Amino acid sequence: MPSTDPNAAGRAARVAARVRAIPPGFVRTFADIDPSAPRAVGRILAHMHDVPWHRVVRADGSAPLGAQQLERLRREGVPLRGDRVDLDRARLTQ
Repeated sequence: MPSTDPNAAGRAARVAARVRAIPPGFVRTFADIDPSAPRAVGRILAHMHDVPWHRVVRADGSAPLGAQQLERLRREGVPLRGDRVDLDRARLTQ
């Protein structure tokens, strides 16, 4: 169902640009991408396949898409602690 939010296209473009700016080996949280609407970031990423979506994780370092996402992060050298990203070492800060 298309969004009725007139700002949706602009928000999606901002989310895409911020996710594309995350270099390999680093992550950001949904709230890092858009502090006012972290859940919207998740909804937007669910429909975008041309961005490095796997570099966006939950605030506790867990990977919403589980093993598939963790494997992609491992291959990029993202530091993990068990099944969570070590945010102290891997989080890209501005």
